Amino acid sequence: MNSQNNTEQQNTSEYNRARVLQYIYHHDVVSRAQVAKALHLTPAALSKISNHLLDSGAITETGSLKGRSKRRSIGLAVNTEQHQVLGVKFARSLIQIGLFDLAGNSKSIWVDQATDYPTPADAVESVRTLIHSILRKFPKIMAIGIAVPGPYLKNIGHTAVVSSMQQWREVNFRNEFEHAFDVPVIIEQDARAGVLAQYLFAHTQDDSLAYYLLGEGIGLGVIDHGNVIDGALGSATEIGHVSIDVNGRPCECGNVGCLERYCSAVAIHDTLNELGSGTGSEAIVPNSADLTHNEACAALFERAEAGDERAKELVERIGTYVGYGCVTICNAFNPSRIVIGDIVAQAGTPLLERVREVVAERVLPEIANSTTIELSGLPTDAAVTGAAAVAIMHILDHPSKFFATAT
Repeated sequence: MNSQNNTEQQNTSEYNRARVLQYIYHHDVVSRAQVAKALHLTPAALSKISNHLLDSGAITETGSLKGRSKRRSIGLAVNTEQHQVLGVKFARSLIQIGLFDLAGNSKSIWVDQATDYPTPADAVESVRTLIHSILRKFPKIMAIGIAVPGPYLKNIGHTAVVSSMQQWREVNFRNEFEHAFDVPVIIEQDARAGVLAQYLFAHTQDDSLAYYLLGEGIGLGVIDHGNVIDGALGSATEIGHVSIDVNGRPCECGNVGCLERYCSAVAIHDTLNELGSGTGSEAIVPNSADLTHNEACAALFERAEAGDERAKELVERIGTYVGYGCVTICNAFNPSRIVIGDIVAQAGTPLLERVREVVAERVLPEIANSTTIELSGLPTDAAVTGAAAVAIMHILDHPSKFFATAT
């Protein structure tokens, strides 16, 4: 019985440490009084928790703050610069590894082409070797976050389907990475990693936030009142495989008319190739077949911005399909904010305007008017930011696992 009571007490203490650490993290610099009031903690309880976090190096004291009564108090801030995480992003054709501090600031980025390897196993082995070398060089790394394409089956460790690169279904990310290093590894579906990045780094801490990933695949991450929606197997919110045309294009998932087949970077690249990939006037993007998915999309968006009418029409059509996805997001999850990011978001304002028009046409006014739709403010090419956010969120949720006081 005493053992059970001790365990419950430890769990409560850890829960409150996590609450305090997260509150300080989200508010940059705060006083003890502000934290205690916001979290309904007594001054004595907050003092004990803050002293523990200070002793462990999780937080630090800043200069004095001016309170409402004009009395000065010492500010508290998370010690973001002294600790680091590693983010790893697996996409269909690209692998990126990034070194970040706890504030999400990028320190170094390593890029590798997944398609350069004979098999996924070779790519995985190369990534493991590179991570080992990075960990030796940067001893302040506390955790590793890995973002993988969805639908990712958390309980198994496999991605259920990776359109256009089915061989990646053979990779069990849990078996390959979870116990490969001396620091914890947390694996998450890429769009859910993206919504955590928006939540932690972009100051979009809405009660209900959706991140709409428009990359080589289409994904969605949703945070509803502080909780990431996972589903029974970890494959919830897989909007890329929601059909927008029951008689449409077949998809490798077994469905037809999947959203991913119309407005992902891969689908856009395929369309450009179908419209003409040579050097003649019929090609919207000349030699598109020789480009990567990212390069093909960037070239299209550049031509549209320069006034090419066919490119503008294609961007508008893409925006229509992206808008259909937003309609589903509004009706299925009713978020207060939808943030559009990744490769296709580089189309910019013309894409966003078309998306908003589609939502206004197809969603109930009360819902449409209460939903903010915007482009991500995070760097489009920082694909590993979401993976870093996964690691940072795990640290904030389990402070005692990473910040130990001296004995």
